[in-house]
Order: sequence, then structure tokens, then C-alpha cells
Amino acid sequence: MPLPAPPRYTAVRPQHTARRTGIAMISLSLRVDIDDHGRIGPGKIRLLEQIGALGSISAAGRSMNMSYKRAWALVDELNRCFGKPVVSTQMGGRAGGGAALTPFGSELVAHYRAIESKAEQAAGLHLNALRAAAERSG
Repeated sequence: MPLPAPPRYTAVRPQHTARRTGIAMISLSLRVDIDDHGRIGPGKIRLLEQIGALGSISAAGRSMNMSYKRAWALVDELNRCFGKPVVSTQMGGRAGGGAALTPFGSELVAHYRAIESKAEQAAGLHLNALRAAAERSG
């Protein structure tokens, strides 16, 4: 069942609840493998969120210290992975170009963030225990 996507994405995402220990930052990172076609992780999802917020693949890439070529390659990888576009683009020119998430792209982000949230909730007790253990042994 599709999750409703927010109408616009904000460029700034709230920080994870991970905190710095004497040894290392302990947090949960989620990657979803799509058969042999590819994978989706926090970087690609963040790029999609930035495209949604900024309306430009180039601006989204710059906001993440990434070249336009790299940002476009990641979007193209997602498009090929699912066999349908996650971003729609408009050629530049007098009115200027732009990019927006397709309905499927918005749904992809919403589902990934929902999975991520549930995983963080499920792992919270163990992550806190691991942080405490790391501080005790540090």
C-alpha cells in the first residue's frame, strides 16, 4: 500500500539520534538491495530529497559536494534499477531547466524513510546498549 509523500521535501533532514562515544559514532544505516539490479541507501535517498527540495539535479549534487555527472549517474542508476523514472527533468534554456521527483520517486523516498524509521525503532534498545558498552570499555 503506497504511503503518501509529503508535498515538498525540506533541504535539511533532522540529525540521527546517534551520539559520539570515545570509540566511534554508533548509528544504524540501512541499505535495500534490489535483486541484482542495484541498491538504495541513505546517499541516494538524500539525493532524491535534495532534488525534490531544490528542483535541480545540479543543485542537489552541489549541496552534497558531488558533481552533476555523479548525481545524474546515481539518478540514472535508480531509473534503470526500477525500470521507471524516479526524477523527471526539463531541458534548460530561456525558462531554465529543472528536475522534480516523479510520483514513484516520492513513493520510493517515503517507503525508504518508513523502513528506516521502523528499523531504528526496532534496533534502538540494542544500539543504546552498544553505545553504553563502548563508553564503558573506552
